[in-house]
Amino acid sequence: MTITQWFLFFLIIQVIHFFGTWKLYVKAGRQAWEAAIPVYNAVVLMKIIHRPWWWTILLFIPIVNLIMFPVIWVETIRSFGKNSLIDTILVVVTLGFYIYYVNYMADVTYIQDRSLHPRTAAGEWISSILFAVIAATIVHTYIIQPFTIPTSSLEKTLLVGDFLFVSKFNYGARTPLTAVAFPMVHDTIPVINTKSYLEFPQIPYFRFPGFEDIERSDIVVFNWPVDTMRYMTHTDKYYYKPIDKKTNYVKRAVGVPGDSLSIKDGKVYINSQPLKLPGRAKLQYNYIGTSKGKAFDPYYLYERYDITDPYRYDQGSNRFVINLTEESYEKFKNHPNVATLERVNDSAENRDTRLFPNSESLNWNQDNMGPIFIPKKGANTKLTLETLPLYKRLIEVYEGSELGINNKLSVNGTQVLLNGRPVDTYTFKLNYYWMMGDNRHNSLDSRYFGYVPENHVVGKPIFVWFSWDTNGQGIMNKIRWERLFTTVAGENEPTSYLPYFLIALLGLFGYNFFKGKKKDS
Repeated sequence: MTITQWFLFFLIIQVIHFFGTWKLYVKAGRQAWEAAIPVYNAVVLMKIIHRPWWWTILLFIPIVNLIMFPVIWVETIRSFGKNSLIDTILVVVTLGFYIYYVNYMADVTYIQDRSLHPRTAAGEWISSILFAVIAATIVHTYIIQPFTIPTSSLEKTLLVGDFLFVSKFNYGARTPLTAVAFPMVHDTIPVINTKSYLEFPQIPYFRFPGFEDIERSDIVVFNWPVDTMRYMTHTDKYYYKPIDKKTNYVKRAVGVPGDSLSIKDGKVYINSQPLKLPGRAKLQYNYIGTSKGKAFDPYYLYERYDITDPYRYDQGSNRFVINLTEESYEKFKNHPNVATLERVNDSAENRDTRLFPNSESLNWNQDNMGPIFIPKKGANTKLTLETLPLYKRLIEVYEGSELGINNKLSVNGTQVLLNGRPVDTYTFKLNYYWMMGDNRHNSLDSRYFGYVPENHVVGKPIFVWFSWDTNGQGIMNKIRWERLFTTVAGENEPTSYLPYFLIALLGLFGYNFFKGKKKDS
């Protein structure tokens, strides 16, 4: 829905509210016209039902308002004596339209001094749970979101099994684009394994101001732009998902808007200069080798050389494929069982058909591609038959259908047409990023799916609060104690702040204990 459509929808809601409540406003000692003024009518209603004015704000927060509206409906009828279970059920299942019956047909009186305390223990529990969900939804949507590292694409900076806190406010919190969705879950409701949202209506893209921009080499969580995963169980290329319900990915922003990026022999170059990575970043590549004898024990490789997947061994030829950092390579190549060891490097002449932009005229592969321009908002680029494959999806999808614009690119001979009109340049409406994993040969990243638009950015990982190592032997060794309560960014090796957290937690418990003792005395 466009902003105009949302404005009309908002006005319709105001009309529905006025005709359904104006008599109740009068019975509560207010003026009928007060039910007709947008926003002000909500503030007045909060006074009528004896609730704080700031509840009005909650009515305008996407997803949170889905919880608040039923609460307001119930509070409204209870303020006029409709307290029975059947009244509560009717106002909820009719989406609030039961209030029309109360307004026009029921003989009700406004209860000025209505008690706000639930009458039963069950009511107390429900009330507490509702507002706990509201608070958690606000935090999850606009401030901090928990996230788990599922793959090894950013090893060794982030490890499989790391549990992160992802900040929404560093780059600016994005308001949900799906107006109707189950709170605090992504695209699938657990257990029942069904879609967690309705595709319509859609809220126009909006992002609150952040206090920093995405810098080159930042680790970023974003929505996978080409996601076609249905219920996170299987792929369907015709399946549509709203931006904020696409699968969450975490990669490193190696290219930012305005950059010229190229990859040569597996190394990334920005504006013809080698990419500068933070000290914690450790690039990994696949190596092919041969052993002098039997295969290596995977657990031995993990314990001795910190080598995880992939490790594949061909018993017949003694050949193996292994994933190594440069540091691990220097150690492992001297192993007495290693005969040969050489890094995988696709030559510049080999064309990988899986890579973006899938153009027959470009002999690109995961180790050699580019140069490629990272589009910047307001920048102009030439549209030719050669550049069309790079920008076609951007213009038609990211700057088209996802922004409510019907963009269609076509070709007439050697002329590029935009919506049927000849064009030779295009001005970008969004900023874009080039995201890659540090695990260069084991990362599904921008080399395969292309640019990441700014409206797909979710947030910035800032903290590892827990880390679980499936390769560890025994429960105590499965917990990576040294990674608990460590920061994600930084030049040096991460330092655990777990002792400080435990001291603070102990201090809090001690304070509450002695405070309780003092009250009892």
